[in-house]
Amino acid sequence: MSLNFFDKLSQNFIELLNDGDDYNVIIEVENKEKSFTAHSNILKFRSSYFRRELENIQPNENNIKIIIKSSISAQIFNVILQYIYGGIVDLKNCETRFIYDLMLAADEFELEELSNKLETLLIETKGSWLRTHFSFIYHFIFNRNDFKKLKNFCNDIVVKYPNLIFDAEDFNSLKESTLVSLLKRNDLQIEEVKIWDYVIKWGIAQTFTLPTNLDDWTKENFLTLKTTLQQCLPHIRYFHLSGIEVLDKIKPYKKILDKQLWNDIDQHLIAPERPVKSTILPPRSVLVTELPTRAEEPRESFSTIISEEHAAEISTWIDRKTTAYTLTNIPYKFELILRGTQDGFAPQTFWNMCHGHTCTVVLVKVKGTDEIIGGYNPLAWDKNTIGKWMETKDSFIFSLKNGNIPKSILSRVKSHYGIFNRSKNDQIKWGPFFGDFGMYSEKSDLTLDDSCFCRSYGNNYENPIRSSSSSEFFSIINYKVFKIVRKTI
Repeated sequence: MSLNFFDKLSQNFIELLNDGDDYNVIIEVENKEKSFTAHSNILKFRSSYFRRELENIQPNENNIKIIIKSSISAQIFNVILQYIYGGIVDLKNCETRFIYDLMLAADEFELEELSNKLETLLIETKGSWLRTHFSFIYHFIFNRNDFKKLKNFCNDIVVKYPNLIFDAEDFNSLKESTLVSLLKRNDLQIEEVKIWDYVIKWGIAQTFTLPTNLDDWTKENFLTLKTTLQQCLPHIRYFHLSGIEVLDKIKPYKKILDKQLWNDIDQHLIAPERPVKSTILPPRSVLVTELPTRAEEPRESFSTIISEEHAAEISTWIDRKTTAYTLTNIPYKFELILRGTQDGFAPQTFWNMCHGHTCTVVLVKVKGTDEIIGGYNPLAWDKNTIGKWMETKDSFIFSLKNGNIPKSILSRVKSHYGIFNRSKNDQIKWGPFFGDFGMYSEKSDLTLDDSCFCRSYGNNYENPIRSSSSSEFFSIINYKVFKIVRKTI
């Protein structure tokens, strides 16, 4: 039997830290503007980083060793010392960015226990913030050797929404190991031929000496690209490309492939049943969210906001049918792009995850009511504009029959200017905007204030879609964005 008195022990060590007597270490932070005193024995036994540092530093005339960490803020380092001495980290009222920076500092000081705990905390409770700042976090995390859980978290997002990385302006600056980690994924949701195009684009960008015109390339130029891409090329699924894709995309660069591999690809197109010597990787799995059949239990993606009947109604409006589609002849698949409860409610998340997608339906569950309202955009959402109205005669906004809402209301665009792509500066607070219906939050979280709105009069669309007795402004409890894709026969 053992009796533990850790609370008192922690308290005493914090008192030692604050005492200011008998210290023999000074740590200077914030460009030497702030300093902390500490005790070498405690630092050495709590952190291998400090053990190395202290062994390599000579004491001054007062027998005190000085460690300089100019890039660390005093606020962050104070928390680090509180953890080292007392095993206590108080995150009350701390912003998420502070927790993220604290995790990086803990990792730098080789405080594995603290770093791992903060990494888990961010993933489990701060997913919305991580997605909002996705590009910044992704590139930084993959330049480090640790943070495996965060890397998996980020890659799980990228494989589902690859445009976040592959279409980003800084794609060509991606680390080789980061790109390879994505190419290895069997669930990367992008056509294989496009993956090939991106790999070639990345490889060429790493070598500025390659001629712009492929016809001008020498044998040495192809060898240079082959060397650059040697870690990437083994992860392309060559044997799952069509003949046209091989001829148009692979053949022009066949000199960067091993001779045996190219011969096997060529043979496979002519006689696919014959064995080849090269390794055939499995095809990537394409994850598509389809409407469940009547015999199936409804899937979660449709269970919290809309039903199959609603999907049939929206499909009818898209095709301008006078006779409504039934559950058995809906011509579209509703592919889930964004789910608020999973991906977060920061407006910036909408622009990051929906960028480039056309034919999308935004669906919103209004807080405190049975209302489900939304809008259809046949054009592409664009996060890179300076702010621009899009002209279309096919967009519409709507409310759906649900609970005590007796009937659905359709309102088609009347001015042709019913969709607005917000500028980058506005995307922090503005989500999708349909003129008379928009999603907005001063707090950059669509569930935290009553700033989403739906006008009781129609400037851009034919009819109001909410009751005249309802407030123009409201909050939401959830929203989803679906890409509408016509089913193949």
